[in-house]
This record gives sequence, structure tokens and C-alpha cells, in this order.
Amino acid sequence: MTGFDYRQFFTDDLAQLREEGRYRVFADLEREMMSGIYAYDHRINKRITIWCSNDYLSMGVHPDVIDAARNALEQYGAGAGGTRNISGTSHEHVMLERELAELHGKEAALLFTSGYVANDAALSSLGRHMPCCVIFSDALNHASMIEGIRHSGADKVIFAHNDWRDLERKIASVCKYRPKLICFESCYSMDGDFAPIEAICDIADRYNAFTYVDEVHAVGLYGPHGAGVTERDGLQGRIDMIQGTLSKGFGAIGGYIAGTHEAVDFIRSHASGFIFSTALPPSVVAGIRAALRHLREDGAQRQALARRAASLKTRMIENGIPVMPSPSHILPVMIGDAALAKAITDHLMVESGIYIQPINYPTVPRGTERLRITPTPLHTDEDEAALIAALISARDAFPGWLPLAASANGNTQHDVLELQS
Repeated sequence: MTGFDYRQFFTDDLAQLREEGRYRVFADLEREMMSGIYAYDHRINKRITIWCSNDYLSMGVHPDVIDAARNALEQYGAGAGGTRNISGTSHEHVMLERELAELHGKEAALLFTSGYVANDAALSSLGRHMPCCVIFSDALNHASMIEGIRHSGADKVIFAHNDWRDLERKIASVCKYRPKLICFESCYSMDGDFAPIEAICDIADRYNAFTYVDEVHAVGLYGPHGAGVTERDGLQGRIDMIQGTLSKGFGAIGGYIAGTHEAVDFIRSHASGFIFSTALPPSVVAGIRAALRHLREDGAQRQALARRAASLKTRMIENGIPVMPSPSHILPVMIGDAALAKAITDHLMVESGIYIQPINYPTVPRGTERLRITPTPLHTDEDEAALIAALISARDAFPGWLPLAASANGNTQHDVLELQS
């Protein structure tokens, strides 16, 4: 029988990814007991130090979190038992939603199985059901936001990254009677920069727009109680809906939205990503509650992370490593070529036991491939010195890296639009 050759199609596609240097290889990690940063990599048979974890505050290994999760596991068992509508709502879920709403100064909150699902489900529901809605999306919004907007079927307008003037020009051209949704991130994960939240809120007020901010890379890390950049800047009350994750600052898994009772109940009632998903295990939720309580009361982890990030960035600049001008805890190091990024990270892993995953298209635009370094409170001065030495070694081993990095430092509008097409 002749016809389409499925196996050959898959083989050819994967070969193309390998040729471009974009084929993804997973590290096979066995974490050391109660360690957030050290592990044994079974793929290369070597002990390594992790410098690319999204468990930014190392709450995933905090004793309070472990104890709370263990106790709940013994009480509730391994799973939730169903969707939230069908026996999957435990008291842990109810209490966490109350605590998340309180954290953000909102009336209500709703849990999802991941931050990706939260964005996709919330934005698709808002855009689909609000009549003639127009969604204004920052050019560097996360893939989950882009997918949610696409699934909504609503009209979409992309404004230049963090350019509130471009946003205002575009929103002013839309009929004042149409519902308008502005969605953006407070802290952008690949460049590590912050949004001009106050200016965006001013525009939303002038044009009667609904504001939706993704605080995924900020919750737990910023603000006096860890509620994110909007809390740090005193702007929580001006945001209509806040979306966050439980897999980064809180060290577990899951996502959520927070807003008015009516807006949250609207999402709960319409979002298929919520309605048809099994609930998070109660043991995970209990651990998150412990992390949230700890971070609301104790800023030591946030302060330690800020010190480590500042120290590391200073030393990278002093040693000629092309770190981008990020004001946050995220330290992107520009490479500018996918194959070179992969070669450099392989060199760091094999030669120095330093694990940093290369970031390539489609996560970032072509030509802006990079290393994304994320220090944690658990990294020591010795770990930092070892990382700097490894980066210097890689710089010397790949002399073509720095000219490429200089030419690639910055996104073009064409590439940005490609990500949002």
C-alpha cells in the first residue's frame, strides 16, 4: 500500500530540528535529597549544579512545604478523585483559593492545573463570550496567552513590547462601545524586564478597558507579601484580573486567576480547561498553602534571591559575559544562534557540571537565542564562583560567541510578530 509516509515525515522533521540546533535534549536528573540545586545527571553520569530552575525561591524543598504535603497525602491520598465539579473539590482547594484572593486583594480566585491552562482557559473564555471583544496583547506575551487569545476567536491587536504609547494609539482607534481587554505580563520571563503597569492602567481607565496581567514570574518574589510586581508598585487594585502560577515562586505546580466574584465565577462557569480537568492533588495544594503562608510572613528568601542575582550579574558584567540589562531576578545571557547556544550549554554541562538549558525558537525569536540563568537563595558563593569560571571557560572556548551576541541583543518587530502570528 502506498500513501503518506508518516514515519519518514517525523524523521525528516526531527532531522531539520537537529540541523538547526533546536532539537531538545532532556537532562536525566536525580535530585539530591532535599536539594533544589544539586543533582546527578544520568545522561552524562555526573553531579551537576542547576542554574536554570523555575523554583526561584527553592520553596519546593522547604521543610514547611514538605511537612504540609506529607500530612495531606496521608489524609487525602494521592489524587483529587475527579474534576472540581465531580468530587474533586477538597477543603484544601477552597482554602487556597481564599488565601490567593486575599494575597492579591481580590474578592475571589480559581485554581487550574497549570499556569498555561489558566491563561488559555481564562483568555479564551473572556474573548469568546464578551460580544465584539478586542484583545490588545503585548508583543512578547507568553505562548499560553497567545493560545488563549487565538482560541477565543476575538479580534487581536498586538502592541509593541512595553510601549504604552503604541498601545494607546491602537486602542484609541477602536469603537468606544466595544469591550476591550489589555493583557500583558508584569515580569517577562525571557528578557527579565518589567511592564509599565501604571501607564497601562491609566490607558485602561481612559478607554474603559479590562486589564489582565500575568504575574507568573513575580508572585512570591516581589512585594512585601510576595503578591508580585503589582503589589510592589501599589497597583493591585487597578488590575481587573491577575493570573499567577504555583510552580515557580511557590515551588509546586498549578495556576490561578484572581478578580471580582463575578469575573472569577464567569471563568469557572465557562472555561473548558477548568471544567474538564481533574483537580490538583490535595497534598500539592496543602504544600502550596504552606509556601504561600511562609512567603507572606517572611521575606528572607526574596532578599536572599535579590542579593544573589545582583552579585552574579555584577560579576558577569565584570568578566565580559553578555548578560542582558534585566532589572529582575532573571539573568538572560545573549548567544544569538541556536546551534551555538546548544554547544555552549553542552560545554558547560560536560566540562564544569553547570546545567543551563539553551533557550531557542519558538520560545524566543530566531537570532536571539540565549542562556537563561536563574539564581536561587540556595546557591552559595562557591557555586557562584564556579559558574563565573565556567562561563569564562565557555567564552574562551567559543570566541565567535560575543560578536554574535552583540548583533543579536534585541528583538526585531518582524520576529516578535512571527511569535504572535
